[in-house]
Amino acid sequence: MAVVHEIESDDMRAQLEFTLSDISRTVIDHFKCPEDLMRMEVTGDLSEKPGFFQFGDSGATCYARCSAFRPAARIVEDLRDVSHHIQAEGGIINVPFDPSEAIEAIRCERYMRSEGGAAKSFSSGRIARTGYYAIRRFLPVSARRHLQRFSLRDWNKRAFPRWPLDTSVEQIMGNLVKLTLKSRGLDRLPFIWFWPDGATAAAMVTHDVETVYGRDFCPQLMDIDDHYDIKTSFQVVPEGRYAVPESYLEEIRRRGFEVNIHDLNHDSQLFKDFAEFQRRAKAINQYGVSFKARGFRSAVLYRNPDWLNLLHFEYDMSMPNVAHLDPQRGGCCTVFPYFIGDVLEIPLTAIQDYSLLYLLRDYSLGLWKTQIAMILDRHGVISFIIHPDYITKKREQRVYQDLLEHLSELRKTAGLWVTLPGDVNDWWRQRSRMRLVESGDGWEILGEGRERARIAFASLEDDELVYRIADRGAAVASA
Repeated sequence: MAVVHEIESDDMRAQLEFTLSDISRTVIDHFKCPEDLMRMEVTGDLSEKPGFFQFGDSGATCYARCSAFRPAARIVEDLRDVSHHIQAEGGIINVPFDPSEAIEAIRCERYMRSEGGAAKSFSSGRIARTGYYAIRRFLPVSARRHLQRFSLRDWNKRAFPRWPLDTSVEQIMGNLVKLTLKSRGLDRLPFIWFWPDGATAAAMVTHDVETVYGRDFCPQLMDIDDHYDIKTSFQVVPEGRYAVPESYLEEIRRRGFEVNIHDLNHDSQLFKDFAEFQRRAKAINQYGVSFKARGFRSAVLYRNPDWLNLLHFEYDMSMPNVAHLDPQRGGCCTVFPYFIGDVLEIPLTAIQDYSLLYLLRDYSLGLWKTQIAMILDRHGVISFIIHPDYITKKREQRVYQDLLEHLSELRKTAGLWVTLPGDVNDWWRQRSRMRLVESGDGWEILGEGRERARIAFASLEDDELVYRIADRGAAVASA
C-alpha cells in the first residue's frame, strides 16, 4: 500500500491524513501523543501473506506483510531486519510494513496461525485435551502434574515469544518513536504518561478460585493481603465447581476486594467451538450482572481474541505475555493493557503460582523478581495469578507473603502503583479519552481524570530512548 506525497485536492489531502493516522494509530493510542507529530507511510506492495521479521537490533519480532522482502513463514534463528529498508522523507517515516498490523498481529496472537506457529503438544491438541479433561477428576494430583510436565517438556526451547518476558510490542513502538524524533528533528516527543500520579509502573494481584477448598480459604487469604495493605481480585467460577452464596461475594466486596467471573464451569471447553462459546457466553454474561463483576478470565487461560466481543465485560485477563508453561501456547508480547474492540485486555505478565511452584518446583522469588524488574524497566503492568487452592500450606504461603512484601517495598521505593484490576481498567479508559494539546509555550492534558495525569517526554540519549515525567523532572529508562 503506497501513499503519494503530492496533494492535488482537499479530498486527497484528507485521504493522506486518514491513511497516515491509520498506519500509526496503534502507536499514537498507546503513547497518547499529538497525532501530527507521528507520521508514517507504508511503501511498496505488501506481500500476500504475513510472516516473521525483525525490527532493529533490539530484537523486536514482527509478524506482518512486508514489501521489502518475503517474511519468514516460521521463527528462524536469523530473521531479516526490516530497519535497513526504512527511510525518512519530509518528516514522514517510510516503512515497508504496516506498524499497526504488526502490533495487533502480535497482541492478538495471529502469528500462531502461521505455518508451524501452533504448538502440536499433548495439551494443545483438541482431542488430547478433551480426553485428558474427561479422566482428569479420576487422576491423583501427582499423576496430573506428571502429565502436565510431560506435555510442556519442550517449554524452554521455544524461541518466540522470548522467556521469561517478551516486550516485542514495546520495542516496535519504541523504535518508531526513535525514528520519529530523528526524522522530524525533535528534541523530545510529548505524551501522556502511562500511569496516574506519575507512578513508575502498575501491579495487581488476582486470585482464581478453582475449588471449594480455595473458596473456603478466601477469608484467610484476604487477611494475608490486608496485612500488606494490598487489595486483590477474586475470579469466581459461577457453575459446577462449588456453591457461590451471595454472602460469600458480598464479604469479598465489603472488605474492599473485587469479584470477577472465572469461566463458566472451568471444564476447559469454553472455546471448544463457536456455537458452544455463544451458548456459554450468554450464561457467563448473566452471571456477570448478578455477581456485579466487570472483569473476566477464562479457565486455564484458553482464549480466542476474535470471540471476546461476545462477553459483556469491561476487561479481560486471559492473555499471557508469554505462554510457554500454559496448555495453549503463544503470548501477546506486551506488558501494557490494550483494547480488543471495546474490551480492555490486561495481560498476565508474571508466571502463575501453579507453574512456578508445581511445574518448575521453584519456591524462591528469583523468577518473579526477574520479571518484576523487567516490567518496571518498561513501565508496564505487573500482574499475578495466585490460586487460593494452591497456597493453603505454610511453605506456599511463605512464598506468597514474600512476594507481597516485595511489592510493598517497591510501592515505597520505586513508585509502583499496586492496585486492583478494576482500577487499572478505569485509568486506562480515562487515559484513552484524554488529549494532549499545545497551550501557550507548553502542553496541556484535556479530559476526565486529567488531575491525576502527567505530561511526559520521550527523548534520545546515546541513541537510547529515555522518558522524563514533566512534573517531577526525573528521567526514567525506557524501551
